[in-house]
Amino acid sequence: MPHFSSDGIDIAYSDEGAGEPVLLMHGFASNAAVNWQSTGWVAMLVGAGFRAIAMDVRGHGESAKLYDPRLYHPSLLAGDAANLLRHLGVGSTVVIGYSMGGRIAAFLAAAHPDSVRALIIGGMGLGMVVGIGGEEEIAAALEADSLDAVTGERGRGYRKFAELTRSDCRALAACMRGQRVPMTPEALASLHLPVLIAVGTRDTVAGSPEGLAALIAGAEVLSIPNRDHMLATGDKAFKAGVLEFLARRLGPKANS
Repeated sequence: MPHFSSDGIDIAYSDEGAGEPVLLMHGFASNAAVNWQSTGWVAMLVGAGFRAIAMDVRGHGESAKLYDPRLYHPSLLAGDAANLLRHLGVGSTVVIGYSMGGRIAAFLAAAHPDSVRALIIGGMGLGMVVGIGGEEEIAAALEADSLDAVTGERGRGYRKFAELTRSDCRALAACMRGQRVPMTPEALASLHLPVLIAVGTRDTVAGSPEGLAALIAGAEVLSIPNRDHMLATGDKAFKAGVLEFLARRLGPKANS
C-alpha cells in the first residue's frame, strides 16, 4: 500500500479504478484489506466504474500505531481522511464507513462538508449518539496478557478478531478509548446531503438505524436481512442497496 503523512502521522491507503471517487472507512480492529478488499467491495465498486479509495485508520493495518487515546479523537481520524483526499487531489466524494468507520465518516461530513458528496453509514445506528456500551471492557480485553485471560464474552470477541487481523492490541485499546466520543444531535442535524444508514437486522451493536436517521434530514435506512454486526459487512444486499442509492440520489453519471 502507498503511504502519506497526515499532519505527521503515517497513513496507508489503496487507490483503484477511475470515475466517481468513493472513500472507504473500515471498522474497529479491521483494516482496508479485511473490510473492503476481502469482502469484494473494492472489486464491486471498480467493476461498476467507481474509483475505490480505502485507508487504514491510524492504529490499524499498515498505518502508524499510536498509544495515547487523545490521538484517536474522531475529529483527528476524520482529519486524516480529509488530508488523504487533499493528497490525492480529490474534491467532493462519496464516503462509505462501516461501524467505527461510519462514525469517522459522519465526523468528516460535519467538519468538512465540501469533501463529502454522499454518506453511507454501515453498521452504526443510534449508538453513534448514545454509545455502544462495553468500551472499557473491550479495551481491557485488548490489553490482557492473552486471550485466555479474557473472561467476558464481548471482550473475548473483540480480542479474537484483533488477533485474527494481526492487529496491535495496545494501539487498539488506545483507539477504543479515544474514538468513543459521541456524535451530537446538533452535528447530525447540520448534515445536508444524501445519507444512507445500513444495519443488519440481527445487529446488536449498532443501535437503532431508524433512531439515527430521525436526526438527519432526508436520511434513508437500509435493513440488511438476517445479518449481525460482523456478517453484514460484505453482504450482497448491502452492496446492491448502496449502488441503487447512489444511482438514485446522485444520478446516472455517479459512476461515469
